[in-house]
Amino acid sequence: MKNTLLISLIVVLLLGFTTAFGQKRIENLPNKDKGMWNFGYYIGLIQTEYVVEYKESIYPETEVVINGGVGFKIGVVGEMRINKNLSLQFEPGLSSNVKTLYFNNNTLLTERDSVREVPSTYLHLPLLLKFSANRLNNIRPFVIGGVSYDYNFSANEENPDDNLAGEFRLKRHNFMYEIGIGMDFYLSYFKFSPSIVGVFSMNNELIPDNIDSTSPYTGPIESLATRGVFLKLVFD
Repeated sequence: MKNTLLISLIVVLLLGFTTAFGQKRIENLPNKDKGMWNFGYYIGLIQTEYVVEYKESIYPETEVVINGGVGFKIGVVGEMRINKNLSLQFEPGLSSNVKTLYFNNNTLLTERDSVREVPSTYLHLPLLLKFSANRLNNIRPFVIGGVSYDYNFSANEENPDDNLAGEFRLKRHNFMYEIGIGMDFYLSYFKFSPSIVGVFSMNNELIPDNIDSTSPYTGPIESLATRGVFLKLVFD
């Protein structure tokens, strides 16, 4: 699925190059980057999974296989220009996807017990620095990175039930860092900015089961952290 996102980005970039260089004799939107403030919106696809770290436990044979889900992401962009090449961006948005976890452990008696569907809907609040190269005709490459806070609406952190009752629990508040590359294309009426961004959790998101030391689900797990790839299309 990551290959699908990469292919999608390549197609988008080729379309952007075709449009931008097809109009290279005309500089579109010559005043677009001269103001201090700029606003727009974004849409995109996000593919996420969990990185699992294990600990010694009474179930050393446990392995968690994760089928990362592809979801969507939408939001708005507020940009404050610091200088010609550097800007600060705030990009609040909403994302949603579903991940499937398979617990390979011979202590789990049925196939149903060994599978957990984990839906997630996040309020994503990133604060990013964008460094852009000098503009060449109607294109401008950039790198972007920063930190973000995620509020998981789907988390059931306060639920007293755990996996023994069919509830896989995650933390509601999470912190991420992200870094990516992209390209600004200056079209006739707007700027189009596709990018691909890696997103990485900085904290353990797992809520242990109530009897963690003997739980075949959370007992073997030291930490569970999100990582993902985001194909982002910005219009402003």
